[in-house]
Amino acid sequence: MLTPSHIDLKKDRGLTIQWSDGSTSYYSIAYLRKMSPSADARELRQQMTKNPLTVLPASAFKNAGPIVATNADLVGNYALRITFSDGHSTGIYSWEYLQQIDPRNDERRADGGPPATDSPNTP
Repeated sequence: MLTPSHIDLKKDRGLTIQWSDGSTSYYSIAYLRKMSPSADARELRQQMTKNPLTVLPASAFKNAGPIVATNADLVGNYALRITFSDGHSTGIYSWEYLQQIDPRNDERRADGGPPATDSPNTP
């Protein structure tokens, strides 16, 4: 499993992680909030997949301005917990999960290449 060698959080923009293999991933704050690994966010994503007309909870509109990160803490040596301006703070973003949701994966799939979580030496 890859681990971060450098983490840079711009609270109003996004999270940049340089991984131990030298690759770099960038996640916008809005994307991280949308993809929160918390149980309630996972359930909402599943509902929206089944029914695109799912009513969003009132908490989604708590803060009228753009969402920003207000805090981030390391969780042991395996994850990052981010607190967002809408009050959400229950998602723990493990290094493995961040690699799974890496936006580069969508680009690579579109190009027919391997996901970003695969190392170049993986068959």
